[in-house]
Amino acid sequence: MAKSCNYPLLLILSIAFIYFVHSSASSELDILLTFKHSIEDSKNYLSIWSKTSNTHYCNWTGITCTTTPPLSVTSINLKSLNLSGEMSSSLCRLLNLTYLNLADNLFNQPIPLQLSQCNSLETLNLSNNLIWGTIPDQISQFGSLKVLDLSRNHVEGKIPEGIGLLRKLEVLNLGSNLLSGTVPSVFGNLTELVVLDLSQNSYLVSQIPSDIGKLEKLEQLLLQTSGFYGELPDSIVGLRSLTTLDLSQNNLTGRVPQTLGSSLKNLVSFDVSENKLLGSFPDGICSQKGVIYLSLHTNLFNGSIPSSINQCLNLERFQVQNNLFSGDFPTGIWSLPKIKLIRAENNHFSGAIPESIAMASQLEQVQIDNNSFTGRIPQGLGNVKSLYRFSASLNGFDGELPQNFCDSPVMSIINLSHNSLSGEIPELKKCRKLVSLSLADNSLTGNMPPSLSDLPVLTYLDLSDNNLTGPIPQGLQNLKLALFNVSFNQLSGKVPYSLISGLPASFLQGNPELCGPGLPNSCSDDQPRHQDIGLTTLTCALISLAFAVGTMVVVAGFIVYQRSYKQRSQVGVWRSVFFYPLRVTEHDLIMGMDDKSAVGNGGVFGRVYILSLPSGEQVAVKKLVKFETRSSKALKVEIKTLAKIRHKNIVKLLGFCHSEDSIFLIYEFQQRGSLGDLIGRMDFQLEWSVRMKIAIGIAQGLAYLHKDYVPHLLHRNVKSRNILLDEDFEPKLTDFALDRIVGEAAFLSTITSESPVSCYNAPEYGYSKKPTEQMDVYSFGVVLLELVTGRPAEQDESPDSLDVVKWVRRKVNISNGAFQVLDPNVSSSSQEEMLGALEIALRCTSVMPEKRPSMFEVVKSLQSLGSRTNLPCIELSGSEDHSLPI
Repeated sequence: MAKSCNYPLLLILSIAFIYFVHSSASSELDILLTFKHSIEDSKNYLSIWSKTSNTHYCNWTGITCTTTPPLSVTSINLKSLNLSGEMSSSLCRLLNLTYLNLADNLFNQPIPLQLSQCNSLETLNLSNNLIWGTIPDQISQFGSLKVLDLSRNHVEGKIPEGIGLLRKLEVLNLGSNLLSGTVPSVFGNLTELVVLDLSQNSYLVSQIPSDIGKLEKLEQLLLQTSGFYGELPDSIVGLRSLTTLDLSQNNLTGRVPQTLGSSLKNLVSFDVSENKLLGSFPDGICSQKGVIYLSLHTNLFNGSIPSSINQCLNLERFQVQNNLFSGDFPTGIWSLPKIKLIRAENNHFSGAIPESIAMASQLEQVQIDNNSFTGRIPQGLGNVKSLYRFSASLNGFDGELPQNFCDSPVMSIINLSHNSLSGEIPELKKCRKLVSLSLADNSLTGNMPPSLSDLPVLTYLDLSDNNLTGPIPQGLQNLKLALFNVSFNQLSGKVPYSLISGLPASFLQGNPELCGPGLPNSCSDDQPRHQDIGLTTLTCALISLAFAVGTMVVVAGFIVYQRSYKQRSQVGVWRSVFFYPLRVTEHDLIMGMDDKSAVGNGGVFGRVYILSLPSGEQVAVKKLVKFETRSSKALKVEIKTLAKIRHKNIVKLLGFCHSEDSIFLIYEFQQRGSLGDLIGRMDFQLEWSVRMKIAIGIAQGLAYLHKDYVPHLLHRNVKSRNILLDEDFEPKLTDFALDRIVGEAAFLSTITSESPVSCYNAPEYGYSKKPTEQMDVYSFGVVLLELVTGRPAEQDESPDSLDVVKWVRRKVNISNGAFQVLDPNVSSSSQEEMLGALEIALRCTSVMPEKRPSMFEVVKSLQSLGSRTNLPCIELSGSEDHSLPI
């Protein structure tokens, strides 16, 4: 009887439990929807967040719940979803929420203190948004936080003392903001802190707090590029757990504590560069052999480097340039197994480079210019296949260059100028990525090696002030040499005209046996003999006759083809897809595309026709040729991908028609035609503000294709003729990503056959099969040079004409050459901005892809030009190490 009485009670409890679970789930779902309603989801990433969704809210985008019933939200990660609006405090009703990540979005508001009501919250990441305002004292209300990341926002004002009450904090990141004032002495209270980042706050003007040494668990201290001044506190040696110490680019003075190395035994990265520190190298810094990064450059350190540095078996980067160090350079550094970078230029080091450098199998870069090194260049150097820069000018190296000194397949820069090298220059056959070679002011003899002509991206060649003999290799005229200096040798023979054009005469002087146009000596074969003239005349007449007959045959064949093509088109099977309402038939399009409606001579992939629709609207129709056969479905998918692009600087794709052998892309019509046609006019004049508007628009369009649009796209055919202008001179990119439509093989075949050596193509295009963003950046740089100079990229009138890249680079090698390349039709009041744009264009057209900025960086640089007052000086000296980007 007692047992039967328990059944109703159990039933009641079960019903209550089910009700509790159901109401809890319903409550959490409503809380999430309330939060969604407070924000703006422009790209609809949170479309699944809905009551009508068949998916449980624990499986919604960004949501993580407990693994066992009753299910409860513990984590929300909505990073990089383009969200904006207001962060609602409704989330704090999620009782078990411990993790909230809203980084990399567009939230534009003060620090949301209402989130301090989230009593269980341990991680709050709001980095890389548009958060503004000051950090209020009430920040201490976030009592449970272990991770607080407000970096890369617009937070300003002082760091409040209340932040010292967040005693559970393990990570505090306030980097890349606008913080100012002094740093309060409260960080000593944050004894659980593992990471402290106050870097890149240029308005902070403070000493490093002395209580910083109390943070015994601190592993990363990042204070670089701020306004810290004064001496390093002695307490810094108390950071026993520290692995990364970055104090670079501040105004620190005094000495580095000598006990620092022996005290910080876990240190792997040490950077105090670009301060005003002095003293000697901190000994014992490699006592645990764990250091991978040492940077002390641009201070006032003196003395010698202790031999204990050889114990740094994990050292990867060693930078001590621009100091007062002297004595023998530690031999062991050259053979460290993981060393990648050695920079020691502008010191007083002596000693030799040992053959054991061959053991540094990961070495990438060596810069030891302006020291007192002596001895021979070791043969072991050529065995380091990862080396891409070796710069050792202004030293005392002597003897012959080893035959393999340029055997690294990635070698890009060699500067051994101003030494005492002798013997002949070896053949350079394996370093096909060599960009810059400077061997000036040595005692080299023999001929210039013909293999120089086979280096496809060689741009800077300085062999001046040697004892070289023989002729200049004719093949050098095929290279895009921005600097070619062979002055003061004993060279003889004819100089190729393209090497004389645009170069200062001083780069050839001191070679009395050289001859050619514009030189003191004219070559004997410059004036053709009479019989040669007669033969040439006869040859030209025969060629002209053959050309005329051939032209008639081609024209007749073309007319027959056009008629048969139109007949076939009218009866063929056509498929159309319109992304906008266009009242036009395939027949109207085909019959309207004739010579009268054609624009120009056609682009690389086919002609463009301007058609007037029955509605009175005009459209541009591009006929594609040479495309790979693919299914109608696959073709439609690819073109739909491009049609979804919505950006003011990218031309709209309105629709397309296709048959088995033709594709017609229908674009919106742009009234002013292409930028290339505009620049190519004899009367081209455009004020600088309009040119800047065009440049910024092009950059914004490319940046959108590269990063914002999904899937990310490459343009792959950036040139001024593929940039259209509307009535207000707003630029529109066209002919983008055609490789997705015609197919990769057809795309490469067409590009190669139509413009194999176009100056819009990046230098690596000749040897790299993989398309990259950097190639688009290079092409954009060429267009920007056109806007700055007012000069078309390529001159068609003469085979000896220089393209705009080569022309600009040669000009800027001359004193005040930067001013000479600016378009004289632009007002001199815009000169500063034009020089800034020129500097950006030169970086974009750097021969080395890794030196080029991203398109997002280009956009920011161009937008900031108007407010810049101190623009960089653009100069080029005869040496390799110059301010002009390569």
